[in-house]
Amino acid sequence: MILPIIAYGDPVLRKVGVEITQDYPNLKELIENMKETMYNAQGVGLAAPQIGKAIRLFIVDTSPFSADEDLDESERTFLENFKRVFINAKILKEEGNEWAFNEGCLSIPNIREDVVRESEVTIEYVDENFKKHTETLNGLAARVVQHEYDHIEGILFTDKISSLKKRLIKKKLENISKGKVNPDYRMKFPLQKRK
Repeated sequence: MILPIIAYGDPVLRKVGVEITQDYPNLKELIENMKETMYNAQGVGLAAPQIGKAIRLFIVDTSPFSADEDLDESERTFLENFKRVFINAKILKEEGNEWAFNEGCLSIPNIREDVVRESEVTIEYVDENFKKHTETLNGLAARVVQHEYDHIEGILFTDKISSLKKRLIKKKLENISKGKVNPDYRMKFPLQKRK
């Protein structure tokens, strides 16, 4: 089932997610619904707060990035196959060269800004079967994971841009909260006037 994506301004996007256990109600169904919702919106990641649940769960599928001409064959193959469910994730370290990349977010449609992040991340998590993993990722895979991880920490990519850029997009952000935006996927707006 395709779920509405929660828009910028909703308090759930600012909550730090709580850890969940294997017996979280309808977890398998929730993950499937999140995948369907992410693919419907042409996203490369989706975190539970973006569908209104303040829990430590996010999904990632970087395959759309594999079409990038500038990638070497091994990077392309890795991104094509990097599809993961992250539950109760904890970033152990972020390191490497800082680099800027133009990020967007399904909860903040039609706004993209350059965000500087470190190039490598080591993350510990359990998958949908509650099997524990520790992975070190770099490049675009690391960036997508860092972006989604921020969501379960109550952080948005707009928090990581300069105060000047924040002032420049302030009105656009207010309009998103009010539902004055036309994304091509279902959304739920916190300040939308009921008709």
